Amino acid sequence: MRIGLTYDLRSEYLAEGFSEEQTAEFDREETVTAIEEAIRANGHEVDRIGRITSLVRRLASGDRWDLVFNIAEGLYGLAREAQVPALLEAYQIPYTFADPRALIISLDKSLAKTLIREAGLPTPTFAVIRSSADLSRVELPFPLFAKPLAEGTGKGISESSLILDGGQLNSVCHQLLNQFRQPVLVERYLPGREFTVGLLGTGDYARVLGTLEVILKPQAEAHAYSYVNKERCEELVEYRFVSGKDDPQVVEAEQIALEAWRVLDGRDAGRVDLRCDEEGRPQFLEINPLAGLHPTHSDLPMIATAAGMSYHDLIGAIIESALQRVGRDHAPVHAIC
Repeated sequence: MRIGLTYDLRSEYLAEGFSEEQTAEFDREETVTAIEEAIRANGHEVDRIGRITSLVRRLASGDRWDLVFNIAEGLYGLAREAQVPALLEAYQIPYTFADPRALIISLDKSLAKTLIREAGLPTPTFAVIRSSADLSRVELPFPLFAKPLAEGTGKGISESSLILDGGQLNSVCHQLLNQFRQPVLVERYLPGREFTVGLLGTGDYARVLGTLEVILKPQAEAHAYSYVNKERCEELVEYRFVSGKDDPQVVEAEQIALEAWRVLDGRDAGRVDLRCDEEGRPQFLEINPLAGLHPTHSDLPMIATAAGMSYHDLIGAIIESALQRVGRDHAPVHAIC
């Protein structure tokens, strides 16, 4: 099978003058190479496509693929992760991971949390700050936590994200509004354990792959899985593979994660992040339906490795999930008599 590979290569954007933080969600050459090798190891032909502008040129010239393995994050706009999938759908080319609708909802943390709350799953109470005028209407109890509405890889999160009073709320939100040019999500701070749950599959076929507890080391930025902590995770973070066999908090976190994955229409593979409140109850923070796939630096492959699944098998499972999903979506519909 001929599989195209769409991605945003970090080095290309850095060479064009974008900053390290602006390109934090993009992939390094070693990630693209690892995925390419894993696809070939699973018996398929690989065609590197690259970013969306390259995809546009290739489509216009008549190129087509049996499947596209998509890890392109996009650069501009709150719907940036949906751009490549939407273009592929216009050409009726199947691809891995979530569809445009799910990607838009998941990237907008307030939309995702609203749907999670409506589904009866626990998530911290929150407010969205779109301008300075919204700050006077925040009625949430301190401490709070502030972060950009639609960023990943911990962008915009630091030690100052923990908000203890109104003055700090004003200053941090103003800084984030100016820096990221998008709304700020302010939610109740959860002081307990933090988990990231890996998932494989789609809908009723989805299952929990495993769970890592994210434990910050003494030298790490406090209070959060921040941008700095993620970028320097090898020295600042301990990832502990935890099991629900003897840990009820893990059992509950995995149940919430799996339900959230289904509510938000995650597909093929991804992650759900959770944190525990003062009473030890896990609550949904956010979903990553387009999770990083660096073999040793990204959370999902680390979960797979800890669960006994090789990187090649993880990529193979993602492809197989996508193919099965596409087959189910195009299965003939029989009339009901």
